[in-house]
Amino acid sequence: MRVFVTGASGWIGSAVVPELIGAGHSVVGLARSDASATALADAGVEVVRGTLDDLGTLGETAAAADGVIHLAFKHEEAFSGDFASAADADRAAIETFGAALDGRPFVIASGLAGHANGAVVTEDDQPDPNSPAGHRTLSERAALALTGSSVRLPPTVHGEGDNGFTATLFQIARDTGVSGYIGEGSNTWPAVHRSDAARVFRLALDAPGGSILHAVAEEGVPTREIAEAIGSRLGVPAISAEPEHFGWLGTFFGLDVHASSARTRERLGWQPAGPGLIEDLDAGRYG
Repeated sequence: MRVFVTGASGWIGSAVVPELIGAGHSVVGLARSDASATALADAGVEVVRGTLDDLGTLGETAAAADGVIHLAFKHEEAFSGDFASAADADRAAIETFGAALDGRPFVIASGLAGHANGAVVTEDDQPDPNSPAGHRTLSERAALALTGSSVRLPPTVHGEGDNGFTATLFQIARDTGVSGYIGEGSNTWPAVHRSDAARVFRLALDAPGGSILHAVAEEGVPTREIAEAIGSRLGVPAISAEPEHFGWLGTFFGLDVHASSARTRERLGWQPAGPGLIEDLDAGRYG
């Protein structure tokens, strides 16, 4: 297949690209900068220059492809306070891909942070539109309505080189001299290694349209264990802290999310093989 990948040079995309090429697919990647274009070309990817706002380019490139994996998102905009605008741009791109592909494989990245706290989330469960990531749940609905598939990712897709939530927790601990958790730290985050998540996206191209898939290796890692592993690595105490201690991340770190991937494993024949989150933390992959 000729697969168009947005976010191909990003944290997950840079793992998806070799996964696709290794399986015999050719890859076209969207690059918004010279650095991204160079990295993609070096990885054996055909480069298309543009951004998520270039809907004409997105549509034309998708129309010439056999399938699309959409991983790009305006993270800088979202985490600077304008999450709604970033989510709107995401949906516009999704609608463009759906129209251009006309039923050909179409896979998007979604998240599990938008689901209600407490109960185990399955592939059948719908996200809470009032959650911190509620705006982005509309993207999943848009993709499914266009017979696209959604790969729901845990709050942490971990591994060496990660600059997401887990890396931010490390930096907060360095800056403050303590590794915090909220309350008793009994709330949990599901987790997956980047290599395992990349394999789900590749396999999802062959899933029936409208599939919801969970790239989850660990159903729920207690946040106190995460904080203690970070504290041990940095030589600082792990203590209970208020959400404000974590800045913008406090809302997300306080979530209690448990997620099953049983149906995804059965449907795709997927078995996670990478290290677990605590193993990655203990191994020093975050410093």
